[in-house]
Amino acid sequence: MQIYLVGGAVRDQLLGLPIKDRDWLVVGSTAEELLSQGYQQVGKDFPVFLNPKTREEYALARTERKSGTGYTGFICDFNPNITLEQDLMRRDLTINAIAQDMAGQYHDPYNGIADLKKGILRHISPAFAEDPLRVLRVARFAARYHQLGFKIAPDTLALMKKIANNGELRQLSPERVWQETEKALHEQDPQVYFAILQKIDALKVLCPEISVFDSDSIQYRSDMTDFVHAMPILKQTTLLTEKTDYHKSAVRFAALCHDVGKALSTANIPPYSHDNKITSIAYLRNVCQRFKVPNYVQELAELTCQYHSHIHHALALHTKTILTLFNKLDVWRKQKRFEELMLVCLADSLTQTEMSYTDCPQYKFLLCLYQAALAVDVQQIISEGFQHKAIRVELDRRREIAIQIKKQQFIEQNLT
Repeated sequence: MQIYLVGGAVRDQLLGLPIKDRDWLVVGSTAEELLSQGYQQVGKDFPVFLNPKTREEYALARTERKSGTGYTGFICDFNPNITLEQDLMRRDLTINAIAQDMAGQYHDPYNGIADLKKGILRHISPAFAEDPLRVLRVARFAARYHQLGFKIAPDTLALMKKIANNGELRQLSPERVWQETEKALHEQDPQVYFAILQKIDALKVLCPEISVFDSDSIQYRSDMTDFVHAMPILKQTTLLTEKTDYHKSAVRFAALCHDVGKALSTANIPPYSHDNKITSIAYLRNVCQRFKVPNYVQELAELTCQYHSHIHHALALHTKTILTLFNKLDVWRKQKRFEELMLVCLADSLTQTEMSYTDCPQYKFLLCLYQAALAVDVQQIISEGFQHKAIRVELDRRREIAIQIKKQQFIEQNLT
């Protein structure tokens, strides 16, 4: 029996990055031998075992042979004669096909170390095309290592485009697509993931509702499509949420979809009109439900789509309109969601011109008004004898007064 550290742990170790999980490969052994040594089998599709001491995963060396369509149509062979090189060949990229033995020696039959040094994401063999999920994985790796200068090899990119156009991507379940996409939204440069999928025609297969925003007929402005406009906003939200406890995938997905309304506008249904908002929400909801996007992610995306124009123009809103906005957003119970919505809008503003946070007073303005309205004491209203619906009416009245007072103070202190 020979044991090797493989996969992401070796790759990230060589890149000098923190190792999150350690995966081990066992060559020259059987399930029976591992079980006899106290390992616990947990894999259903292929034998994976938990080490009785470390609880890390150990997998028997295997080969895979395509037997059907999609990413699950494989026949696996786990016999103890499978070599290290045979197992590594079934992996997606050369940088993921490096092994380290127990003595610390690297085994690199497919030149992954050289590709790591060059910053190249390169497939190992034509068998890459047998698993369409790899298209999304490579795009995600490109998003993860973009800041390190990594690029996809031209022949790998061409193969990814071929897969996108041969129908195999349609074998991926919507849930699996969202799972990979959500992981990509947590990477340092999620905009790279979407840009690559769009470049190789994969996005129009997997999510034509977003891909269509890159059409010349759907322009954010004369020199930019809505899709191109969304990419730097997605990057900006990544920077703004990186070291926070905000719901990262929700905020970043909302940034991607915030301008759905502009893309769906027509001569008869202009952007930000009531009919446009209804159409936009229905459009976005259909996408989210098809991919079984988590409820919170969907809710924030819909609210951003519906209300981001109000927030951009907050300084011009009437006091009563601001209170109505707060009530519709339920800011009283969902402060963090309100802050996340504001953050997407801030990212939008910051990417339109070379502005800083201080150049965007509307966000500080709304937060100040929110805090003033939140300070109104409901218990005080009840103690004064208000009951039932009258409590709500009086609460709104006092909140409106608080907003008006703070609004005037803010304008005098910051805008005059």
